[in-house]
Amino acid sequence: MTNPPPASSPEPPASQNAPQEKADATKKAPVREPAAKARPHRRHARLIMSFVLFWALPLALVGGYLWLRAADQYASYMGFSVRTEETSSAIELLGGITDLSSGSSSDTDILYDFLTSQELVRRVDEAVNLREIWSRVPHSQDPFFAFDTSGTIEDLQAHWERQVAIIYDSGTGLIELRVLAFDPYDAQGIAKVLLEESTEMINNLSDIARDDAISYAKEELEVAVERLKNARRAVTVFRNRTQIVDPTIDTQNQMGLLVTLQQQLAEALIDFDLLRNTTQQDDPRIVQAERRIEVIQTRIDAERRKLGLGSSGEGGEVFATLVGEYESLIVDREFAEAAYTNALAAFDSAQAEARRQSRYLATHVRPTLAERPEYPKRETIFLLTAMFLFFGWAIGILIYYSIRDRR
Repeated sequence: MTNPPPASSPEPPASQNAPQEKADATKKAPVREPAAKARPHRRHARLIMSFVLFWALPLALVGGYLWLRAADQYASYMGFSVRTEETSSAIELLGGITDLSSGSSSDTDILYDFLTSQELVRRVDEAVNLREIWSRVPHSQDPFFAFDTSGTIEDLQAHWERQVAIIYDSGTGLIELRVLAFDPYDAQGIAKVLLEESTEMINNLSDIARDDAISYAKEELEVAVERLKNARRAVTVFRNRTQIVDPTIDTQNQMGLLVTLQQQLAEALIDFDLLRNTTQQDDPRIVQAERRIEVIQTRIDAERRKLGLGSSGEGGEVFATLVGEYESLIVDREFAEAAYTNALAAFDSAQAEARRQSRYLATHVRPTLAERPEYPKRETIFLLTAMFLFFGWAIGILIYYSIRDRR
């Protein structure tokens, strides 16, 4: 008889096996010691020292200068633009005037370049004494924002670029200026002088453009007037010399006389032929008719010689020569009159164009008077300095450790 297999012993529950497994795992894995406490090293001290030396100390110096030594400055603002007034003139409506000249550069560009020139700095200095205005705070107290009175005109121009800000919008043609000074009335005074000098410069530009537009036309007109005077003077001299106002009229009269004489000659020849056919040869009327024919022929020959139609003798070329000389003088006079008419029209057109293109300075913001100081922008300068110093220090540290790690 077979014995039944022994019954398996029941397994302990999982909750009873977990402590045992943890205990076994603890016996198998080594126990690590706790991390030691961090201690400062020499490189940490160098890093902190460099931060203090290259960021904190310069920033403290800049802050001390801005709040303890930098003087308050007042700003005066103004804005203007260059405008060109174009109006139609009466001569333009009559003749259709076209543009005679055009500028290759904008007047506003020229004005902007003038506002940054040394010539303007010298003029304003002579008008309001910029050296004294910008040195009311001693240079030893504020060496950056105050001007050293012993500086040259080049130094004054460099300081001008810091104290006078020019904003030029090329799209709209507007110019805005900001003038700084230690006194609000000084800033406004500088701005007023700037406005006056700019207005004078634009007026000079307008005068130069007007003179350029009409100078060439005026020269041509003067030449045409002189040529016309000479041509008319030559005609007058000819008339006084020949005692003939118009040889063409005298020639027409002479031709009429010649035609009349030829008609009379033809009638005399007819009468002579009739007498010779109806009378005897010794009739005295035939002799009288022959003499009449001879006289008429002689007069015809004389008139033909006057007109230059006869022989080539000296007297036979008188009228032909006079008429040729007179016609040459008349051609010269007519050409001079036509040239004078064209030159006068061009001169009138140039004047009309110059009057039509009138430049002026349009001020949309008059020089303002400040009531409180706005500059220097201490907070802005301090924050920007802090940011750039930090970036410079951080970049320097990164470069240093990168080079050190490569060794």
